[in-house]
Amino acid sequence: MIPLSKIMDAKARLEGIVQHTKLAFAPKLSQICGAKVYVKQENLQNTGSFKLRGAFNKIASLTQEERAKGVIASSAGNHAQGVAYSAKHYGIKGVIVMPEATPLLKVMGVKELGAEAILKGNNYDEAYSYALEYAKTHNLQFIHPFADDEVIAGQGTVALEMIEDQSHLTTIVVPIGGGGLIAGIAAAYKQMLPQVRIIGVVAEGAPGMYHSYHKKEIQKTDSVRTIADGIAVRDVNPTNFEYILESVDEVVMVDDEEIANAVLYLLENQKLVVEGAGASVVAAVLHHKFAIKDNESLGLVLSGGNIDVTMLGTIIEKGLVRSHRKMRIRVTLIDKPGSLQKLSDLLSSLGANIVKIDFDRTSAAFGDADITIMLETKGKDHQNAIRSQLQKQGYVFTEV
Repeated sequence: MIPLSKIMDAKARLEGIVQHTKLAFAPKLSQICGAKVYVKQENLQNTGSFKLRGAFNKIASLTQEERAKGVIASSAGNHAQGVAYSAKHYGIKGVIVMPEATPLLKVMGVKELGAEAILKGNNYDEAYSYALEYAKTHNLQFIHPFADDEVIAGQGTVALEMIEDQSHLTTIVVPIGGGGLIAGIAAAYKQMLPQVRIIGVVAEGAPGMYHSYHKKEIQKTDSVRTIADGIAVRDVNPTNFEYILESVDEVVMVDDEEIANAVLYLLENQKLVVEGAGASVVAAVLHHKFAIKDNESLGLVLSGGNIDVTMLGTIIEKGLVRSHRKMRIRVTLIDKPGSLQKLSDLLSSLGANIVKIDFDRTSAAFGDADITIMLETKGKDHQNAIRSQLQKQGYVFTEV
């Protein structure tokens, strides 16, 4: 693992650049798992994620001559913002290569920080290859998002803050994408408090590091697909893999449904907007992915908060359906005046709030109409009461 002295050097370089983010007690999560749970709020870090730490430390560690050439990175998300912010701080050229499908909001975020955004490739790997070539032809310093010891040392400063705030933590849970964050955190803990258990969390849609860790050799993954774009890394970096084998005690996996549940849980219960990668650690706790002893103290690293608003809206909508706070039904009515009013009055008397109605004559028999209604409800028992009354009143309906 990288030496503690490197992480200490990074801490000095980052003074006044990054925030010492809060390590907040999470009472409801603590109650659920029977342990004391604290969340490290890197979602509230400058640029919205921990990535600023590694990017700035790497650029700060370059010689003046190297820095003056300018820097380049490939990223569609948090690393892009970290590199752009750091380049602006030093007044040097910053170039970010992003996949062509990158949302406009992320592209504009990079440009607003003063960096040049180049859209190239269908995915991250194609953007990465192009960035390496561009770095050579334009004599720029390439800043890797995770496979670099100075970047890892910068991410390791998260652990130094956690140890300073709560030295009694017994288990630290960290998301794993490329492995830079967990390699840095684990290096700090294993050299300062070696008894602390380090657990990594991988998204099921990007399982490379999970399978590699458990088979103790790098496993190839052909593609990745997950809502946790911050940890959607296909290939396992050999150096980071060795760091993880050496210092991480356990690696677990969560799926997209579990991650989405955790995003919504944090929004409702911790009042925190957290992206899928950061929420993965909470998903691992909520869905019992690893053993927790009584009276343990857990530290969960919420790595970032830069979630796409459209994705957040979808997660909220699906979450409301799953938690029985919304239901959608399709009812066949006789197509005559008053039919819809009668149904509406029944639903109103049951305390259900109609939020959307679609009316379709073409799919029903002649003289009938199919009505699709989205309802706000008050839980499972309330929905059962609505179903019961609809059946009692003779309505033919399906849930969609």
